[in-house]
Amino acid sequence: MSRPDDDRADAYDATPFLPHEGGLDAYRRAAEGCRGCPLYENATRTVFGTGDTSARIVLVGEQPGDQEDRKGEPFVGPAGRLLDKALEDAGIHRGAAYVTNAVKHFKFTVAEHGKRRIHKAPSLRETFACRPWLLAELDLVRPEVVVALGATAGKALLGGSFRVTKDRGSVLPMPGTDEERYVVATVHPSAILRADDRESAYAGLVSDLKVVARVLDGRG
Repeated sequence: MSRPDDDRADAYDATPFLPHEGGLDAYRRAAEGCRGCPLYENATRTVFGTGDTSARIVLVGEQPGDQEDRKGEPFVGPAGRLLDKALEDAGIHRGAAYVTNAVKHFKFTVAEHGKRRIHKAPSLRETFACRPWLLAELDLVRPEVVVALGATAGKALLGGSFRVTKDRGSVLPMPGTDEERYVVATVHPSAILRADDRESAYAGLVSDLKVVARVLDGRG
């Protein structure tokens, strides 16, 4: 198995693989052949975004997990089910959202003496390599609010200095766009599943998502 973090002469950048025209379907097809960083080598498939193509809200996670990599859709595993519940409790209908990840391929290590694939966080270099796909999705969907679920999504949208603990729950302007678009950051749902105090952590996630609901209602 190759090591996605190895030092290679070629630059990590998905830009050459983006189509010159077309809508989300054209970008989705093109992303299947992306070789912008080495993560494609071990992943089963590219996992592109899905959902309402004219959504007012885009949810951005970190990367596909094991189940997402196998099924080809974002947020279909345990974290996705928890996210569905949190959105409902915050008054947001997931069916009206576009859902994607900052990184489109599953990065993992294989458990010793087994075949279980263990999630490994993408590096900043890999995250920024994949950023052209995310920015293209945002340009095509043109949402009013983008929800950054976790540190990787936050860094992809707001830069390498982003910190979830410092910026979560705040309504921030989306950099690099002339449109009125906002970013609200919160923790990734998988962090809730790992938390010692899940009830408190879940309440914090719902509280942050309620900020998003107020922005969509014009009360942010």
